[in-house]
Amino acid sequence: MNKEATAFGKTLPEIPEDPLTGRLFAVEGADGSGRSTQITLLKRWLESKGFAVAIMGIKRSNLVSEQLEKAKQGNILNSRTMSLFYATDFFDQLVHQIIPALVAGQVVLADRYIYTLMARDLVRGADQAWLENLYSPALLPDAVFYFKTSADQLITRNFQKNATLDYWESGMDMGLSDDMFDSFMKYQEMMEKQFEEMAQDYSFDIIDANRPVFSIQKALRKSLKKLIDF
Repeated sequence: MNKEATAFGKTLPEIPEDPLTGRLFAVEGADGSGRSTQITLLKRWLESKGFAVAIMGIKRSNLVSEQLEKAKQGNILNSRTMSLFYATDFFDQLVHQIIPALVAGQVVLADRYIYTLMARDLVRGADQAWLENLYSPALLPDAVFYFKTSADQLITRNFQKNATLDYWESGMDMGLSDDMFDSFMKYQEMMEKQFEEMAQDYSFDIIDANRPVFSIQKALRKSLKKLIDF
């Protein structure tokens, strides 16, 4: 199950020269797209097949996750500061969690990877070349699954789960609309368009996340079977 340690550009010194024995899979999509549910099911399934599984996700680093959450609560972060905050969160996990797990032969499931961070920044006007340079040391996943979900479906699921909408996931910092509902719809449509463009550049597998849970899970398992030695 060896995997070459391939990065987008320059590599970190923590990345070993020898092939990694694990696998890295990224699941991208908006809040409410079903990512976490599918990753939980995948983890149970892979563990039942004898694989050790590690999960990572944004805002989960030991270094800055708490500070990032506190900063977001004030709704005052500018786009560049937020980009660098999230990049710090990501690379801390890459060095201290993802690489060690891959060296140990584990399957790493990323509940969002750098592509969500890049998409968020791009719709806020960030320069793509700057972002690609920022994330150039990131490891290339073995596969990236983008959960495509309609804005109508997302807003229904978010209200069912939280009974409210998130300031940042609604794009309220972008001045799209004074109404959070309207801003959410516009922002999610912008994100969907951005992800579809990125899917061409980075070879995403696009998953119709409006389908039933187990229909999606079946498709994911079929894809992973082709990439992991069972």
